[in-house]
Amino acid sequence: MKDIESTYDIMHFEALGPEARHLEEEIARAIEKDEIPQGHSYLISPKNVQEFLRDNPTVKLPEIITTKTHSVLPDHYLEGARKSVITRSAGYDHLEHLADRVNIASLREYCVNAVAQTAMKFLYAAAGELNHYSLNTVTFERKDSRAFMELGRHRTLTVFGVGKIGKKTYELAEANGLTVQGTDIRQEELDRLYKGSVHFVSKEEAILSSDIVINTMNLTRNKESRFYNVGYFSKKYLSQATKKLIFINVTRGEIAPESVLLDLYRSGKITGIGLDVFSGESRFAALLLGEPTATDADLLAAKTLLERSIDRSSNIYVQPHQGFNSDLAAQTKAVEAVKHVAAWYRNGKQRFDEQLPYY
Repeated sequence: MKDIESTYDIMHFEALGPEARHLEEEIARAIEKDEIPQGHSYLISPKNVQEFLRDNPTVKLPEIITTKTHSVLPDHYLEGARKSVITRSAGYDHLEHLADRVNIASLREYCVNAVAQTAMKFLYAAAGELNHYSLNTVTFERKDSRAFMELGRHRTLTVFGVGKIGKKTYELAEANGLTVQGTDIRQEELDRLYKGSVHFVSKEEAILSSDIVINTMNLTRNKESRFYNVGYFSKKYLSQATKKLIFINVTRGEIAPESVLLDLYRSGKITGIGLDVFSGESRFAALLLGEPTATDADLLAAKTLLERSIDRSSNIYVQPHQGFNSDLAAQTKAVEAVKHVAAWYRNGKQRFDEQLPYY
């Protein structure tokens, strides 16, 4: 990594620990293979864009940068020639509103296994009443232990959003002996892609037949898009379930409002919850840290869900989003990011091979 200077060919923001090291390795490998030009200059920083510019006001952002979800692009950067941004995340909702002004690529491979396995971790915890049984271990209570949900063909699990992560989740659930189905607005094209290996059902049929729901959809905030899904799992929709549900969300909190999940858990409609994502995560983090922050129903409900998970008083399991933190995912993240950089050079610095809009 070079010392901070006035210009670079690319800048990588929010790169921490193993990810920063892997980026260094993959850049060197790509230069050696002539996928990236010799003399390619770069900076790798743990700071987000706004923090970096605050501390280094003389540095000019290059035509291409990579970020994660906490960076905000300054207005002046969007002016002039079209810029290119790689978000080193599977999600891209924090940038999609700029898709008509900026070339935007995200990492659609790096965390597939890690996130799908996180979903299964939550499934076994919720189906197995892990908190209840852990508490019972204190007194070695056997007589009053609740029956847990045994997984098998008599249980139907629906994966909502059967992209790369959803498809892997589908396969893992199927391997665990469950009856599995998928719901996706792209059903026809995905059915061709997967050659009939996924059993698709409508959104309406899914809620009537499911014992377990796992959300693996990307968040789309654009109300004009057919993929818009903020608040997709509404109280009205989930209340149509004919069975008591286990609900798991491993992609974006805004798709399933926490106030809805808490209300339905209290009423008994939902019997187990697994979350590693929350609505408005920066505001939620501020709330947990005791910083002044606006509060709303979902923030307060999220806090209650977290507290019940920590004290093990409920069949609720939460964690900060860790699906991308496996040892393999950290390396693959760097590999996929540098592949996008190589494609950008190969395309004359005009575009990525794969970029928004994806569908």
